Amino acid sequence: MANFDVVSIGGAVRDFTFFTDQGRVFYTPENLTSQRMLAFEYGAKINPKEVSLTFGGGGSNSAVAFSRLGLKTAIISRVGNDEIGREVINNLTREKIDVSYLQTDSKAPTGLSFLIATDKKEREHIGFAYRGASQNLIFNSQQAKNLSSQWFYLTSLSGKDWPKNLKEIFFLAKSKGIKIMWNPGNFQLQAGKRALEEYFKQTQVLIVNKDEAIELALSGIKLGKRNPNFLNKPIYLLNILQEWGPKLVILTDGKKGAWAYDGRTIYHQKIIKSKAINTVGVGDAFGSAFLAGLIVEKNEIKKALKWGMGNSAAVLTKMGAQNGLLVRKKLLDKIKL
Repeated sequence: MANFDVVSIGGAVRDFTFFTDQGRVFYTPENLTSQRMLAFEYGAKINPKEVSLTFGGGGSNSAVAFSRLGLKTAIISRVGNDEIGREVINNLTREKIDVSYLQTDSKAPTGLSFLIATDKKEREHIGFAYRGASQNLIFNSQQAKNLSSQWFYLTSLSGKDWPKNLKEIFFLAKSKGIKIMWNPGNFQLQAGKRALEEYFKQTQVLIVNKDEAIELALSGIKLGKRNPNFLNKPIYLLNILQEWGPKLVILTDGKKGAWAYDGRTIYHQKIIKSKAINTVGVGDAFGSAFLAGLIVEKNEIKKALKWGMGNSAAVLTKMGAQNGLLVRKKLLDKIKL
């Protein structure tokens, strides 16, 4: 029986990031789910000022964060039988993550992300994600019956079999008493409340950013004659999503910080200011450190929020999604708990 503190489920890829000051960021407040856009001159040849090659993917990023924070960690993901896949596995092994549940695909290549980041103060980015082998992930509850963990940290699932995988993950978690923290991906958000509501009731912690929360909320409420702009307020989003079943809802909103709601109390955590050179992986850093804090600090939500904010602030200061992730001592020194 393999026993873990947490098992991360999701993508494990290589990230290629191009930094340029030739893009233009503009605001589209009329579009609730896409309130900022990044544009480039049509037909132009863009010369990046800086290029970065790092490791990424929600499953990989969170697993590295958990391991550095002192938790016994495994990952369930899928990579190709190629050089990039071997690099991903070697990186996870160096980080002391159990890779015995990592799958290798003989046909599809390892996933890649191509990221374009603005060369401004915030270094905001957009990403083009090629899922590759991760689309063929097979989660079989029978094959994983010997797996034991306190928590599953579930990130984006893709490919045609994601609904089946989601069902198997929640089935195994229920049968073994494993708690789930869930950060739904694009496929899940697009499916909406109707497809996900049975799983929300089994979710211990649901974490989304503000744009994701708005998209999710719009899939399950009737606006009638109301102006949808009321959904710009975190308090409404927290109430809507928490009523759907999660025990705790976490909402992140960039510079405005993060909120948590457990049905009784709304918590807010301000950001920890740092010199931002990178925003890739900040959400994964926050979510995984929050869960680590929740485990270590015995369900103290306020303390866990500080863990999340400290780790995400550190990731902002270094290139890539994983290079800035902290070990526990440095994180505790940073947030001074």
